[in-house]
Amino acid sequence: MTSATPFDEHAIDYDVWFEKHPDLYLAELEAVRSFIPASGSGVEIGVGTGRFAAPLGISHGVEPAPRMAELAHMRGIEVLEGTEEALPLANGSYDFAIMVTVVCFLDDVAQAFREACRILKPNGTLIIGFIDRESELGQHYNQKKEQNQFYRDATFYSVGELEELLTKAGFSDFTHRQTLMPGEATGLDVMEGHGRGGFVVIQSHKSEGGRPI
Repeated sequence: MTSATPFDEHAIDYDVWFEKHPDLYLAELEAVRSFIPASGSGVEIGVGTGRFAAPLGISHGVEPAPRMAELAHMRGIEVLEGTEEALPLANGSYDFAIMVTVVCFLDDVAQAFREACRILKPNGTLIIGFIDRESELGQHYNQKKEQNQFYRDATFYSVGELEELLTKAGFSDFTHRQTLMPGEATGLDVMEGHGRGGFVVIQSHKSEGGRPI
């Protein structure tokens, strides 16, 4: 992962964002929630301060920034310190995993997806929430990222780019949800598909055999 230092130094600022923007946060949370399996063990990869894992009932997480992990632990999450590209988890440990606003900060997204595939059980589910680079919101973030202490070194991706990497890592069967549609009364609703929403969630499943291409 890109240096965890900004997230350690500004962990409180990061966490407070969710309180300052409750409508955006709840829209993103509901988009991710719509794909959470009804049963099974789950883990959040890049759990941050636990703002998603805790309300989604996910009790395990991996996080490289110690201060962020500390805040997640205070929300009841059992956190292991480690990077997304080298997860401190055994093969086939979980039924599902989530990654929310994480991929844009990774040094090696392909390796992170391979690791996610490794730690999932056969036909396990990976759920990824991210800012779509091709959306109006994604273009705004990309243009203004130098002014943001967290996004300064971020790399934003399109749906197609991530699905290509997911396929190579051993995932298939993609479905989508989107929210944060610009200029609409229903902008905070969660809808199927992608292409309009700034925040997109991809659900995929570990392919049979789960072998990277």
